[in-house]
Amino acid sequence: MADVEGASALRPPRPEACTWGSCPRLPPPSRGVLVSPGLALLVWLTVPCSGPQAEGFSQGGLDASRADLWASANTSLLQGFWCQPARQLSRDQLSALIRRMASQQVPLKAWQLSCLANLAARHSLQGDFPFHPADLLLFYNLTQVREADCQAFIRHAAQGDMELLANLPDQRAALRHAAMACLGGPRPQLSASDLLLLGILVCDMDASSIVASDSRVLQNLQCCPRLTTTQQAALNTLLASGRTRLGPPNSWNLEGLQTLGRLATYISPGLWVQVQEAVGLDFFSSMVAACRAGQLSQRDTRRFVTGFLEAKAASSRPKRGTGRHCIRGDITAATLRDDLFLVRYDCSQLESCLGSRVLRANLDPLLQHPLPTECQRVVKAKLAQIYPRGIPEEQLRRITSLVYLYSRAEIGQWNITSRDTVVALLASDVALENQTEAVLQKFLDHNGTVTSALLVAIGGSRLCWMSPAQIRAIRPSEFRLAGALDISSCPQSRKDVLYAKAREAFGSTRTTATYYHLMRPYLGGAPLEELQHLAQENVSMDIDTFTNLNPRVLQSLSVGNVTTLLGQNVGDLQKARSHPTISSWLRSLNSSALGELGLDTNPIGPTRPARLTTVTPNTTPWAPHLAPTSGRPGNDAPTSGSPPANLGYLPLAVALPSSLLWLLYRGAWTVASKDGAARAPHAGKLGLVGGAGPLPNIPPPRGLQGWSSATPSSQDLELD
Repeated sequence: MADVEGASALRPPRPEACTWGSCPRLPPPSRGVLVSPGLALLVWLTVPCSGPQAEGFSQGGLDASRADLWASANTSLLQGFWCQPARQLSRDQLSALIRRMASQQVPLKAWQLSCLANLAARHSLQGDFPFHPADLLLFYNLTQVREADCQAFIRHAAQGDMELLANLPDQRAALRHAAMACLGGPRPQLSASDLLLLGILVCDMDASSIVASDSRVLQNLQCCPRLTTTQQAALNTLLASGRTRLGPPNSWNLEGLQTLGRLATYISPGLWVQVQEAVGLDFFSSMVAACRAGQLSQRDTRRFVTGFLEAKAASSRPKRGTGRHCIRGDITAATLRDDLFLVRYDCSQLESCLGSRVLRANLDPLLQHPLPTECQRVVKAKLAQIYPRGIPEEQLRRITSLVYLYSRAEIGQWNITSRDTVVALLASDVALENQTEAVLQKFLDHNGTVTSALLVAIGGSRLCWMSPAQIRAIRPSEFRLAGALDISSCPQSRKDVLYAKAREAFGSTRTTATYYHLMRPYLGGAPLEELQHLAQENVSMDIDTFTNLNPRVLQSLSVGNVTTLLGQNVGDLQKARSHPTISSWLRSLNSSALGELGLDTNPIGPTRPARLTTVTPNTTPWAPHLAPTSGRPGNDAPTSGSPPANLGYLPLAVALPSSLLWLLYRGAWTVASKDGAARAPHAGKLGLVGGAGPLPNIPPPRGLQGWSSATPSSQDLELD
């Protein structure tokens, strides 16, 4: 992505676009899957190689003629980026890699971006920010932004995804302060040009700033993944004022409403009452049509429908049905195809006018409407009358939006024999904890098994709601093939169980580097001994993974443990010190220990300009200190983290023989024998095998879906 000028990233999408009201971004990887379990990019780079002397590779390193491989990898392979082997890249190779990521708009995760930002800083690449991904800029050391580059940097960074900074609250606050500094300091009203610069940073604005800003703020707000309650109120105040392009509510038209995108779902009933009825009905029809076509989420549409119908009920004469008599006419298949169905039939009329035969034959089109909760309960009751012994399996796949209404006992009446049924019921975000466990149990009771494909399909968050017994029942081979699942939202008790399962799956991995890469998503349940061992092995844990560690275990880590565990990423503690897990640990340290970490010894003191070793106060985010315009920053010192060891910019191939051969194409891998591997000193405790032993026969990655499982043998599936 080159230096971005203008407002292209904030231009509202067309109403028919699948991402209503959101900034144009590539879709994230499949839900629950973080990255392919082996570094797909390096696999791709080494696939043509039958050995270390393959074309383009030599014992001396990667030939310059082959360095362009980094600049030509495709998006799916680049998503498998992993910092540990990337440390061996030269400055030019790393620069080519980052630029390729920008040009391909590769969606990386926070754990990848934070360490990549530190690698870029270590090679003094931060000054090339116009050619770097916007998401990467969010993680850069803001103290190294030159004053002359301030506005260009913020404009580019403000096109990134601020949700990536969920575990770095101080960095997020610092970005806001840096943006305000670029504008000359806080101001009571933001102009259109100010808003163009701020981009998605406006999502953190308070209500009063939204109301006082230029009407262009609507374009910024469309990029926000969600609005707080106070921001919603501010939005409605601004719309009611008539200061926007839409004018006052009584002059709104269909085209103007459609330019609001998702923001229209936040319009209050009080404003809908003022909109001309014909305009409101046309817009209602377009929103429901978008929802039924899968272009707008059920959650957003239901929020809109609830507000709109509340306004219509308040403004209508009491002529709608209030009893159990059908006044609007029997509901037919044709009725259900009407996008204004919910306007014509309230929940009481739905109960009175919907017959069993029509419901049985038209369950799909009915549930494609964003039914309010009361109407969903009506449908559930009618289904119970039709199917008193439990809903048939072929109908279960159609009631995904109703699953959350069913109790464990009711789910116990269902007959679930197909993996497709489980996926249909659980792949949506509707089912709750009890429903997840009950649905899976019914599947397991009918001789079903939790396979890797099922785990990928339902996503890592569902692991949080499986019972410990269900998690333990997952075969290690299937857990391995599922790849890296995102379990960061799990409660600590489930993280502990999932860590044990991951150890069972990956514990026999032959090298610490590979073991850490595979175990990283599950280290939130790791015990103290595991973290101490990883610290000794210099894994350089990223800050995102560190913030997800067990807080109780973290309390037992010494400053030395943390410093070596984070390695070159230790400077990122500054960006996360307000995170609950980090702040709790920091409060247990004395001023001397804080000094060792390069943090301010007075965490509750006044805000001051940030330098490389300056504290970020616990209560007030630090103000950015802009570097002078003369000279390039970072030429004689690292811009983030602790001073790295000088590796001399080792070429990639130098590192491959010792730590990355496991990534080579499957044909070059050596199958480990059951009894021929020598155990490492920690193998008895951690399940690690000495690096001198043969490499495991790990199946090669396949894009984002985990490892290929094409006709695996039993030896392929078992590392141990």
